[in-house]
Amino acid sequence: MVLVEQESRRIGGVSGIVAPRRAAPAVGAGIWASLEEWQPILNRLSVSCDDARAIAAHAEVAGTSFHAELLAAGLVGERDLFREAASELGLPFLHEVDPEKLIVDERACLAALRRHSGMPFAIMLEAPERNAFLLTPDGFQIGQLRSFLQRCPDERARLRITPPSALRQALIARSRPALARMAKDRLFNSIPQFSARYVVNAWQGAVLGMALIGLPTCFLLFPTTTTLLLHSCSSLLFLACVVLRLAASASAKPLRLPPLKATPPSEMPTYTVLVALYKEAEIVPDLITALSRLVWPRGKLEIKLVCEADDAETLAAIRSQTLGSYMEVIEVPPGGPRTKPKALSYALPMTSGEYVVLYDAEDRPHPFQLIEAWQRFQSEGAELACLQAPLVISNRRESMIAAMFGLEYAGLFRGMLPWLARRNLVLPLGGTSNHFLRSVLENVGGWDPCNVTEDADLGLRLKRFGYRVGTIHYPTYEDAPTDIRTWLPQRTRWLKGWMQTWFVHMRDPAMLARDLGPFSFIVAQILTAGMIVSALIHPVFLATVFLVVGRLVLGMDLSATHSALLVIDSINISCGYTAFLVLGWRTLGRAERKGFWKLVPFTAIYWMLISVAAWQALWQLYRRPHHWAKTPHWPSRRLHPAINRGNPGPSR
Repeated sequence: MVLVEQESRRIGGVSGIVAPRRAAPAVGAGIWASLEEWQPILNRLSVSCDDARAIAAHAEVAGTSFHAELLAAGLVGERDLFREAASELGLPFLHEVDPEKLIVDERACLAALRRHSGMPFAIMLEAPERNAFLLTPDGFQIGQLRSFLQRCPDERARLRITPPSALRQALIARSRPALARMAKDRLFNSIPQFSARYVVNAWQGAVLGMALIGLPTCFLLFPTTTTLLLHSCSSLLFLACVVLRLAASASAKPLRLPPLKATPPSEMPTYTVLVALYKEAEIVPDLITALSRLVWPRGKLEIKLVCEADDAETLAAIRSQTLGSYMEVIEVPPGGPRTKPKALSYALPMTSGEYVVLYDAEDRPHPFQLIEAWQRFQSEGAELACLQAPLVISNRRESMIAAMFGLEYAGLFRGMLPWLARRNLVLPLGGTSNHFLRSVLENVGGWDPCNVTEDADLGLRLKRFGYRVGTIHYPTYEDAPTDIRTWLPQRTRWLKGWMQTWFVHMRDPAMLARDLGPFSFIVAQILTAGMIVSALIHPVFLATVFLVVGRLVLGMDLSATHSALLVIDSINISCGYTAFLVLGWRTLGRAERKGFWKLVPFTAIYWMLISVAAWQALWQLYRRPHHWAKTPHWPSRRLHPAINRGNPGPSR
């Protein structure tokens, strides 16, 4: 940037036409002055005076620039607007910028990509010993530039007009190696103890090795004692999960949407929406429609569609859509690990929002969700780092798998997570609809590209750094898998990520206990080790009950060990199913409870499927710890009706 500043002084003070950087654009008279400056260009583009005045008024209310709101309105395209601006000023227009000819260093590129308005000007080496000065429309005022050209006509030959997106794409191309390096290595280089690049450390590996040798030996030498001891230890973790579910169900209730306060758009900051897509061509139209419904000033909204660069079908599907000026496609270069958190980590440095929210490709967020999240951030202290929106399954009627999935999600997002948040306990995030205070997200290292359940890991890490995670009410609607072939790989990946998360954070158990505090430490063990062990041991409990009951039916005598196992495992299974169903029932609305009793007998089958996924996850953790099993999605049959009905919005 030093070279840019020197060059701007050399050519006679061109920096005087560059708009000063402010926290928020000027409003009032400045907007109407901008309208007058742009009027000849608007006439060329056949934008009516009524439309222009309406856009200027909207920019004044929102606290944004006139041309930003003009582009957001979709009346003109960016390239057409600035081609006419160049023609009006009598300057050459560059629709593309060669990244190799830019005179800018890596640090300046990354800084420009982070600014919402981009880089106001740049220097390009046009020929040997001849530089051109590139101006983007976000970086100058039309009237000031016109006056400058009248005073210094000789400088006209060195000035070029280019659209902000053209210069931005050149900057991205120059920054691609740095962005890829940061996405892969930032967490590992800054706080390696929180990285899942290595599954276990030395002492954990030694303990696992001793367990693999010691347990079989104990079973051979002391089969009865070992069986009882393992059953008892597993039962403690299993029953701890039961107690946690029952405690959450005591205050759980169906989802209710609170009224929101009216907020002047001028006070709203820039909000970033990140959506990671991979092999999602079929649902791109639904996604664009859902994101377009978000209520937020368009001049302060940036939606980043993050795709793998070699995912040609998804990229083609996106380019076939009409994207708003606030939407941008970010292509992640190939390279391992190919995971969602790696893609998000690649995109984050190219965003400028004070707040960041994540959505999945199949999501349909409630239009007012961003408003509720921002108002919560404003009303609570600086320690609030993240807000989790509830996920609501829209296709619960399509299959028994989808119905059980919906029941599970209701219990988690309407019961368990709000209960934990109210008590300021550690809260595992869901994989989508997480609203972050951006500065905190960067402070804790962002997402771990090697963890396939990055949400749970980040929830723990935020708590360890002393931040709070809360919940909000306005939901995100999505569809659940409807068959086992789709459901099983997804659940396997989730459980593998939970195992990764537990190993990472248990590298130093004493430090983890100090960071979390005693109650959150216990909850963290229940939510990670407890849930994993429960899933792994559930088939053993069932098999034991059937074997012991079989001995009774056959008239065989029961030893004291058999009787003890029968009692322990029967209590575990009955209490586990009951707690799961009670928590789900308490969080369902009246209409959602229809057909609930059909799910009761299917609970045992569903839990067995979870156990299958858990054992697969354990094997994958050994063989392919960083493999991301992609869950296929299909177009939703309909947007959830709650999005279109008169749900409470901002009060007037």
